[in-house]
Amino acid sequence: MGGRPVILLLFVSGLLDAHDVITTKITFSREISRILYKRCAGCHREGGKAPMALLTYEESRPWAKAIKEEVLERRMPPWGAVRGFGSFQNDASLTQEEVSLIAEWVEGGAPEGEARYLPPVPALAEPVKVTGRRIPVRNGAMVRGLLAGIEARVKAEVQSVRVFADQPDGSSLPLIWLRHYKPQWARAFAFRKPVAVAPGTRIRVEPEGQAQLFLITR
Repeated sequence: MGGRPVILLLFVSGLLDAHDVITTKITFSREISRILYKRCAGCHREGGKAPMALLTYEESRPWAKAIKEEVLERRMPPWGAVRGFGSFQNDASLTQEEVSLIAEWVEGGAPEGEARYLPPVPALAEPVKVTGRRIPVRNGAMVRGLLAGIEARVKAEVQSVRVFADQPDGSSLPLIWLRHYKPQWARAFAFRKPVAVAPGTRIRVEPEGQAQLFLITR
């Protein structure tokens, strides 16, 4: 008998959480599904790398608060490169608008919306391939020509490492800034447009020796 009030309390608490007061017009079907399909569907689907699928409202709703926390802390989607420091065509990170939409959706009760607004579930996209010659990145090394991307491998999580291309005219091109980059994320970052560097350009790494990096040149 003594355990029944506790069970009842837990049950009622679950009901209250599942029926939050709705205070937002942002819905899963109209806005949030499109973000998840674009940024998260590659891993958060049946058979994907992630431990749970997030393709439907029923799958996503129980994780709403966790999703909000992960995107606000920029832990998800796992990308590792700071947005705005270099530009990449395979950038999986969320824009600030997307982060704000997710946060407002969760804070507003995480409503589902109407099914007619749901976009088609996307097919699994092929990863962007970066082709070219791979050159180990060394501080002070000279490069020239077109840079197609940069590959990063680490043995342990890297807190912060930045890579610049210092050109002879005194200008400096930011190539990539890795923050909280983890070994399992080893990938090639494809520049949105090939980066042209003049003869005499030198690579600068701050701090040196934090990651194994390779420039991909054409």
